[in-house]
Amino acid sequence: MTVKEDQDAAMSFTERAARYLQEAGPAYRKQKAELEALVGPPKLIEECGVFGVIGTNDAAALTALGLHALQHRGQEAAGIASFDGKHFHNERFLGLVSDNFSDAATLGGLNGDAAIGHTRYSTQGDTVLRNVQPLYADLDQTGIAIAHNGNLTNSKTLRADLVRRGCIFQSTSDSEIFLQLTARSQYLSVTDKLIEALKQIEGAYALAVLTPEGLIGARDPVGIRPLVLGDLDGAPILASETCALDIIGAKFVRDIKPGEVVICKGDGSIESRQIFPERDHARPCIFELIYFAKPNSVVDGESVYELRKRLGERLAKEAPCEADLVSPIPDSGVPAAIGYSQKTGLPYEMALIRSHHIGRTFIEPEQKIREAGVKRKHSPNRGLIEGKRVVLIDDSIVRGTTSRKITEMLRNAGAKEVHMRIACPPILHPDFYGINTPSYEELIAVDHTVEEIRQMIGADSLAFLSLDGLYKAFRKGKRDDASPAFTDHCFTGDYPTKLTDRDAEARNAMVTQLSFLAETS
Repeated sequence: MTVKEDQDAAMSFTERAARYLQEAGPAYRKQKAELEALVGPPKLIEECGVFGVIGTNDAAALTALGLHALQHRGQEAAGIASFDGKHFHNERFLGLVSDNFSDAATLGGLNGDAAIGHTRYSTQGDTVLRNVQPLYADLDQTGIAIAHNGNLTNSKTLRADLVRRGCIFQSTSDSEIFLQLTARSQYLSVTDKLIEALKQIEGAYALAVLTPEGLIGARDPVGIRPLVLGDLDGAPILASETCALDIIGAKFVRDIKPGEVVICKGDGSIESRQIFPERDHARPCIFELIYFAKPNSVVDGESVYELRKRLGERLAKEAPCEADLVSPIPDSGVPAAIGYSQKTGLPYEMALIRSHHIGRTFIEPEQKIREAGVKRKHSPNRGLIEGKRVVLIDDSIVRGTTSRKITEMLRNAGAKEVHMRIACPPILHPDFYGINTPSYEELIAVDHTVEEIRQMIGADSLAFLSLDGLYKAFRKGKRDDASPAFTDHCFTGDYPTKLTDRDAEARNAMVTQLSFLAETS
């Protein structure tokens, strides 16, 4: 055994986890910078990832590792809350998980055999420390910490009502609504208080909640946001994606059902409560499968990698192209490009990047940063593409800025032709459930035809996967409007929940306009 191996053996799990995160941080930032310099920042942005574990002395360290695996879901901020049987401990920071939880002293201070964690991208609430999760509150004779992935569609309405009734909010995040409603409940049990709060909420949520009664997981009645149950040597685990289980060697048990609340105890026991009517199946947001989730994750029983490959195969059937090679636009376009290549027989090459990456491990929230990233120096594989007809495979086109820049880049590098193929239908509607999609005015497909978009991005040809083709690729058959397999509102405008805040804003705008017309008539 070497000296280093002797030192490793003497280290606690917390110390080893901290060192792993120390080493992972620089590599993560380098990978992120290389990808952004190559293809610009991401087009769509997810809100956050959650993780929780109970029944192990290494709860905080395991949570930090789980959050690191979920870093692709948001990199603005990260936090961990733990419970030691008597007291809650909470550490929240702006920045990456590896930058803030790579200190063994920080992790060691999060005492207890139960912990939850959160990595954040904000869609509601500014990027300030008071909005960083887990959020904690003292209740009557107890406490509660909560980590939330998703967006509520009636949060503004609920918040206004709560403020009128005297509630004082400490953050601008819609996630605080859960705490405020839970605190006002007259039930004695924290679990019952939370369930009463959930019955007043609309929209998308996957929750990891830490209470003296146990670790609680909850998923919205539609199942828009993912949440899985795992097990590590008898310790129950909650996570946004199965990749967070893989990093710590935990077993996948099952998906949390839509409308289900699970109460996990330190002894490994799990109680399930179906608080909303049970559905035949979840309707996960289709962009989890197309774009956000890591390729090595499984979402509601579907392998993300295999699904994306089948998207590429279906795209090849619907929109073949005479060309010399197929290349992905990194990073989430890789599996679809492999599928397209295998179906058409065209060689799969890396026209933009040759190094392999784990997934979309970067999130930048500000539009200014996104725009700056597109303008940075790019590095096409000039020797490969010069004089060639290239088919580029991407997962989506939102504004068209990045697609135009990449097309120009390949032409400048000598590509004879550049053909763009998109492994999803055109995005025609904004999202209200936790994805930072633009407004109608910013979505390029809303008021431009496919031919107009092709001209705007400068491609020789452009084709999107059809909605019917998308469902066939997912082996779900043709979309049944009575019971669609996914939440596909960005393509169809079929929103699966009430949009109370949006409707209220529309009514208020109409009243204001009518009042103005009455005054000026």
